[in-house]
Amino acid sequence: MLQEISIKNFAIIEEIHISFENGMTILTGETGAGKSIIIDAMGLLLGGRSSSDFVRTGKDKAEIEGLFFAEENKELERRLEDLGLESSSELILRRDIFANGRSVCRVNGQMVNLATLREIGELLVDIHGQHDNQELMNAKHHLRLLDEFGDETFEQIKSEYQIKFEHYKKIRQALETRQKNEQEFAQRIEVLQFQVEEIEAAEIDLKEDEQLQVRRAKLNNAKNIADALNTAYLALDDDEGDFSSLSGIRTAMSELEHAAEFDQDYQDLSDKTMDAYYLLEEVSTRLATAMDMVEFNPTELLQIEERILTLNTLRKKYGPELSDVLQSLEKIQLELSDLTGGTEDSESLEEALKEAQAELLVASEELNTARHAIAKELEEDIKKELADLYMEKADFSVKFESGKFSSRGNEQVEFYIQTNPGEGFKPLAKTASGGELSRLMLAIKSSFSRRENKTSIVFDEVDTGVSGRVAQAIAQKIYKIAQAGQVLAISHLPQVVAIADTQFYIEKASTDDVTTSTVRKLHLEERIEEVAKMLAGDDVTVEALAQAKRLLMK
Repeated sequence: MLQEISIKNFAIIEEIHISFENGMTILTGETGAGKSIIIDAMGLLLGGRSSSDFVRTGKDKAEIEGLFFAEENKELERRLEDLGLESSSELILRRDIFANGRSVCRVNGQMVNLATLREIGELLVDIHGQHDNQELMNAKHHLRLLDEFGDETFEQIKSEYQIKFEHYKKIRQALETRQKNEQEFAQRIEVLQFQVEEIEAAEIDLKEDEQLQVRRAKLNNAKNIADALNTAYLALDDDEGDFSSLSGIRTAMSELEHAAEFDQDYQDLSDKTMDAYYLLEEVSTRLATAMDMVEFNPTELLQIEERILTLNTLRKKYGPELSDVLQSLEKIQLELSDLTGGTEDSESLEEALKEAQAELLVASEELNTARHAIAKELEEDIKKELADLYMEKADFSVKFESGKFSSRGNEQVEFYIQTNPGEGFKPLAKTASGGELSRLMLAIKSSFSRRENKTSIVFDEVDTGVSGRVAQAIAQKIYKIAQAGQVLAISHLPQVVAIADTQFYIEKASTDDVTTSTVRKLHLEERIEEVAKMLAGDDVTVEALAQAKRLLMK
């Protein structure tokens, strides 16, 4: 149940706090005083669409906060758990609406998005106003209303049908896409196959790239290397020349060695010259060997150039680096697998579609059977409720018509009514008057309330267009619904107001530039006065007061 609501800077409300109790609570007041504004604020608290127009003029934001008790509500507990919120029998919902249009939603202090707030709100409070009559007048809403009368078993049947429908829909779309783009599929497969073959044929080795560049540089400069080696060798040891570097050093070494025999001061010079000689002699020997190994192989160079060209081409198409080329190969292979292996061909899809269609047909028959059974229950229930509302001669019927498969089934539903015997059933939207619609909506709500697990139900002037004994019957019907929980109602009918357990009076005060709405709880004498005004107008008579008292004392 809704334990308390706090509203601040919302429309003409500056700040109000209302504490509610179980049973039936009525909100009364002059037209325009702010009764419906409180219901609007409650709707926003439960996840309704907001607007900056709701923010009181001159204020930065509107604040709405509600405290709810929801004991033994298993569905609410499951939903809170699914949403990652801590399950609790006490919930505080808060909605801040800013002047710039932004809004912030919280559940027990934890910030949530609007969809989450709406999911939770739907399990706490059910708000019914005059706009709900429009749903009854529109046949496209009737299937949803009928389904709301179903139990958990029906919901399971409906869920299984929807799974079968989504499976059927997915296969059908895949087949249509396959058939429509058969040529495009083939062309795409050819392109992918070519790309895979092109990359795989290259047999890419990430270490090869650097090795190719080094080898190409050697082959391209083979003559320069050979010339340099030959010149260096001749400079060191030219056998054909009159004098070479090694020959001169060898002579110097011999002479210094001879001088050292006479004077040890020259031994160091002799040793260093000897070291230099043997080092250069080794260099000369290695140069001779290297000169023999230097070769110019135009065939190998051509092969390397072609290989480098191949790798560069792959870089441009799939790169920029060879590692990127290999990653592209993996992606191409995956797409090719999806097109050739992961996705079935048209013939396989047609076979799968037939199987899915057969399963869907079975599921739809089960769903239709369950819906027809629910419709019978609803028809009987509504007729009993209408009889309580002085429409005992009226008959209510749920008509089914076959249609296309959709996520909701393959049958269309429309509510029909016969207000008087012999007139025949006609679409509800074309026959019911305003007062009849109010009673019919209340009859449906009364039927549904026994199956729903809402903590609170709100009626916003659902008694429009009725009076007399019908008004008294509506009052008793609303009061009966309240016995199972909590009902909040706005009404201008004295019979409805008088039967309520608690009454709040909404009034509006205005100055030259400010209008403010306030609320106060009425005690018994004040309630008698208000009901008397509803009966007799502003000129309250003794008879009106007496009648009001009798109504309140029933």
